[in-house]
Amino acid sequence: MNDPTPTTATSFHIKRGSAEFRRTTLAMFAAGFATFALMYCVQPLLPVFASDFRVRPVSASLALSLTTFTLAGSLLVASAVSEAWGRKNMMAGSVIGAAFLTIASAAIPHWGAFLAVRALIGFVLSGLPAVAMAYLAEEIDPKSMSLAMGLYVGGSGFGGMSGRLITGVLADLAGWRIAIAGIGAIGLASGIIFTSSLPASRNFTRRTLSIRHLARSYAAHLADPALRLLYAEGFLIMGGFVTIYNYITFRLIAPPFSLSQAAVGMIFTVYLVGVGSSAWSGHLTGRIGRARMLPIAIALELAGALLTLSGTLWLVIAGIALVTLGFFASHTTASAWVGAAARGARAQAAALYLFLYYLGSSLVGSLGGFAWSSWGWSGVVTMIALLLLAGLALAVRLATLPSRRAEVM
Repeated sequence: MNDPTPTTATSFHIKRGSAEFRRTTLAMFAAGFATFALMYCVQPLLPVFASDFRVRPVSASLALSLTTFTLAGSLLVASAVSEAWGRKNMMAGSVIGAAFLTIASAAIPHWGAFLAVRALIGFVLSGLPAVAMAYLAEEIDPKSMSLAMGLYVGGSGFGGMSGRLITGVLADLAGWRIAIAGIGAIGLASGIIFTSSLPASRNFTRRTLSIRHLARSYAAHLADPALRLLYAEGFLIMGGFVTIYNYITFRLIAPPFSLSQAAVGMIFTVYLVGVGSSAWSGHLTGRIGRARMLPIAIALELAGALLTLSGTLWLVIAGIALVTLGFFASHTTASAWVGAAARGARAQAAALYLFLYYLGSSLVGSLGGFAWSSWGWSGVVTMIALLLLAGLALAVRLATLPSRRAEVM
């Protein structure tokens, strides 16, 4: 599990087609799978929490929003800790620790205590996302980077789908506590696969943890106009995406659809679109460039959100699929762009992107509850549309900056 501490810089990078590339992508797929499964397994259960714990929908959404909120804040420190502790150690401890906490949360009887553990899960998980992006940026050959990132994000999509699907089905069959415990066990198995598969770092150099150096790194990244726009994109695209998934369950279990919890869980198989679109967008980006790919992806997410306004079930499902495709394509593009554009301190560059990304999930995801309670689904979609229109405007601006560093591959 230990990362080496090289005394001299190396030029070795893992290339597409090699055995190490396959091991790396398997490990990162497993890590992405576990992270999103453990984080989002509660999302289809929000109506169940509202009923069992007798809380409002906006309060039920805290089961997810608190996780993403503590994850967002902790990312800013976790990335720096990884500079001293090592990339692989940090990521492995995060996945396995979060899996154990998820298993434990299934036995908690009180809403406040359950929320506290969900918040702690976000804190523990923070050691993986930003560090994973930094590991890939350091170890993968630049020409293979978009594909590697696409497969990592694809694993996240598959984990998000599986977490929602399994909990939805198991909640109907055996109750939500068994469902959450099952997801925790799957996350633990994924963590073991990750730890045994990921090659040790070769281009990583340990650094002493320094608050002054950390502050300088963040200030330098925030001074870069391209990175600032990419950070804002993360907030907007994730905020719109998670709000769709948070409240579509409330809509689908109510008339006129009146679907069961298991049926709603099956609808989340559209997450497979996200798995495919991540790899597809990574490949397409290599051909047309990130500056063209990003606005296309955001436009797809917006079109899907508008389609969910339909009163016809298959059109609503098609809209969810389109939202998923657009989101994963835009996230894959933006996150790879951050790693390529950052001038050093890539872990901190990735941490800032993911801080805004998960902040969008927690803040917008909960604000959507007020829109739902006040104006129904049309209010939720209006809020999302405004966010994505802003994201589209930023993507156009990003493409027209005088200098677009690392814009292609």
